[in-house]
Amino acid sequence: MRQSFLLALLCLALSPFAQKRPESIAIVGVGDVMLGTTYPGNSLPPGDGQGVLTAVTPYLKKANLTFGNYEGALFDGTGVPKTCADTTRCFAFKTPERYAAHLQSAGFSVMSVANNHSGDFGEEGRVRTVAALQKAGIAACGTVKQPYTIVEKNGVKYGIAAFAPNKGTQDINDYKSAGRIVATLSRLCDIVVVSFHGGAEGADKQHVPRQPEWFLGENRGDVYRFARVVIDSGADVVFGHGPHVSRAIDLYKGRFIAYSMGNFATYGKFSLKGDAGIAPIVKVYVDKKGQFLKGQIIPIRQVGAGRPRLDSSGAVVQRIRALTAQDFPESSLVIHSDGAIRHRPKKKEKQAT
Repeated sequence: MRQSFLLALLCLALSPFAQKRPESIAIVGVGDVMLGTTYPGNSLPPGDGQGVLTAVTPYLKKANLTFGNYEGALFDGTGVPKTCADTTRCFAFKTPERYAAHLQSAGFSVMSVANNHSGDFGEEGRVRTVAALQKAGIAACGTVKQPYTIVEKNGVKYGIAAFAPNKGTQDINDYKSAGRIVATLSRLCDIVVVSFHGGAEGADKQHVPRQPEWFLGENRGDVYRFARVVIDSGADVVFGHGPHVSRAIDLYKGRFIAYSMGNFATYGKFSLKGDAGIAPIVKVYVDKKGQFLKGQIIPIRQVGAGRPRLDSSGAVVQRIRALTAQDFPESSLVIHSDGAIRHRPKKKEKQAT
């Protein structure tokens, strides 16, 4: 009986259907996504949004896990639109719930809803956004009620948590709570990915200041400190967004950090001038313990009203290279001109003569 049981286990292990954890895990991350809005007027893309992500879909799908930040509400209802004292600097985004299917078709497996636009139509809009994503087969996280999610794929369990400084989202400025959430995920999962929507906004906010940042009277967090807190607590990859421009990358305790991935696919209402119109698809390879192995910056540029396309000029690669050299000259990462991210070679010790 025992021999039969052991033989059955062996056959299962050798079966083509047996799940084997990969030696190298590929994780893709992008920044802000907003596929058009019906508020206050109709600013939806032609073809009901079908083709907005087509050009970048091959790059999003080639990963074990693909992450993005949905900047706005996926919501068909009325809700309670937010009001602002200065309407020239404040916008509300409402995308049809059916557009969640476009995100799934493009390859997204998880979305953050921790940002300053997920509550554009009140709590009802935020709840419906999460529901629309889940209905489309996309995990979602970042609200007070649902700060994290767990996704299991090909024998690997991923824990994803998202944070922002905004009402209704998991607070980026509450380091103790963030640490507890990430530590819990680290115990439960193989790989932990943390997202934050933080830092001041604008073309002049491309540097990481290593201190709290403020924008329109709101504390947008100390993203440098936050990234280290969550890595100390067990995070393996940290993906940042929020400033609407790209920022530097870095490595801390062998774990990868992207401080801002800019505007990835933001149709109709976002300024895409200059550096706001270029962004990376960041592909990170980690080992089974979450240690960084290598990475790749795939450069994109939004064309027209906001359609991401591969950018043959590689502009965002050069921008992130420069920012990383300026903000983190001590970094153990090196970014090559083709976007490859590698460990910086260790200097050889001089031999005594």
